[in-house]
Amino acid sequence: MPETLSDTLKNILEIQTLDMQMIRLVRVRKDREKELEQIRLLRVELKNQLGEREKELDQLRSETAFVEKKIEEEKLKIKKLEAQQAVTKKLEEFNSLTKEITSSEREKAQLSQTLQQLEERRIQEEELFAKTKLSLEDSTNNSKELEQEIVKTIVEINQEGSQLKADRARLAAEADPHVLSVYERLLSNKKDEVVVALMNRVCSGCHISLTAQHENLVRRADKLIFCEHCSRIHYLPETEAEGEAATTKRRRRRALKT
Repeated sequence: MPETLSDTLKNILEIQTLDMQMIRLVRVRKDREKELEQIRLLRVELKNQLGEREKELDQLRSETAFVEKKIEEEKLKIKKLEAQQAVTKKLEEFNSLTKEITSSEREKAQLSQTLQQLEERRIQEEELFAKTKLSLEDSTNNSKELEQEIVKTIVEINQEGSQLKADRARLAAEADPHVLSVYERLLSNKKDEVVVALMNRVCSGCHISLTAQHENLVRRADKLIFCEHCSRIHYLPETEAEGEAATTKRRRRRALKT
C-alpha cells in the first residue's frame, strides 16, 4: 500500500489513465453499435417499403382486373342491345335500345378512362417497387462487409475493455480505499479526468488560476486538495516541484553569500 499521499495519487493516476481509456472505448463502442443499428434499421425500413409497394401493386392489379371485367360486360351488353336493335321493327323500342346503347357506351368510356388511370398508377408503382427492391439489394450487399467490420471492432473493444478492467482491479487493490472512493465519486459525476496537475497555479481541469496559498497546500501533500472551482483533486507535477526546489536552493545560496 502506498506510504505517502504522493504515492497514493500516483497509483490513482494510473487507475485514471485506465479509466479514461475505458471511457473512450465505451464511447467508441456505442458509436459503432449505433452505426450497426442504423444499417439494420435502414434495411428494415426498405423491407417495409417493399412490402407496402407490393400491397399497393396487388391492390391496383385487383382493381384493374375488376374494371377490365366491367368493360367486357359492357361490351357484351352493347353487342346484345345492338343485336336486339337490328331485328326490332318498332320505333319506340328502337329508340329505347339506342338510349341503352348510348348509356352503356358512356359507362364503357368512363371505365376505360379509369382503367387507363389504374394502368398509369400501376406502372409508377412497379417502377418504385423495382427501385426499392434494388435499394434493398444494394443495401444488403454493400452493408455486409461494413457490418462484419463493425462487429469485429466491437469484439476487439470488448477484449481490450476486459484487459483494462483486469489491470484496473489490480491497481485498485493496491490503492488507498478512502482516496479511491473519493476519486470514483468524482469520476462518476464528471466522466472525465478528476485528478489533475496544478501548473503555474492554474488548474489543468478547469484552467482557472488559484492562489499561492492553494499551491502551497498542494505542495505539502499531507491531504487531498480540491480545486475550489471544479472540485478536481490537485497534485503538483514533478517538474513543478523540482523547479520550486531549485528556486529554494538558489535563494538559500544568495542568503548565505549575503
